[in-house]
Amino acid sequence: MSPAVNGFPMIKVAISEAHAVMRAGVRNALESAGGFEVVGEAFDGESTLSLARSTEAGLLTLGLAMPGIHGIQLIELIKKECPSLRILILTMRSEAVYATQAFKAGASGFVTKHSPTADFIAAARKVASGEIYVSLAVADQFAQSFDKSANALPHQRLSDRELDIFLRIASGESLTAIARILCLSTKTISTHRTHILEKTGLQNDAALVRYAFNHELVEDDGSGNAFPAG
Repeated sequence: MSPAVNGFPMIKVAISEAHAVMRAGVRNALESAGGFEVVGEAFDGESTLSLARSTEAGLLTLGLAMPGIHGIQLIELIKKECPSLRILILTMRSEAVYATQAFKAGASGFVTKHSPTADFIAAARKVASGEIYVSLAVADQFAQSFDKSANALPHQRLSDRELDIFLRIASGESLTAIARILCLSTKTISTHRTHILEKTGLQNDAALVRYAFNHELVEDDGSGNAFPAG
């Protein structure tokens, strides 16, 4: 049993984040706050699933972007295999659509990496206790999403499904691979691709990839492979 702090048991936390510096920062923030015990770390989709299966943690802090399985698909897999594990998303993205997708997939908290450390710690404690947490930046995006202003960026006009497919295409996944992962027909994915190009005003996949990189929606893992930023 973990030692108690001020009469309360320590909160066991697992950290999943692609970047080593960020993992160290999350660990330091949790341990410095007191009341948390970091029991494991992961850096990509495969190691995250392995950690989720074996960890004694009740809380997993999860970055949306990492090599291999990532994002919404990874959240769904974790919740399918480890339904009691609480997930707190820690990401660069503050758009409401990302938070919406994450919560639908099974996450219980969503906080941006730009948030103050105190907000992250508050989120960790709240999610670990069984509650839901949304950072102020994301809450503001939720509020703004009700404003159907023409000022929205092209990718912000996409539906949740379209944005997911947009990011997968931009990350280099083929339509056939996307169809297999999402359990849809290749024809359906192709139709979504057409709607994505129409809504964004982009001409082809090359323009879509350029747009995604220019708006920091995807990033390179350093070996030439792209994955959604976050």
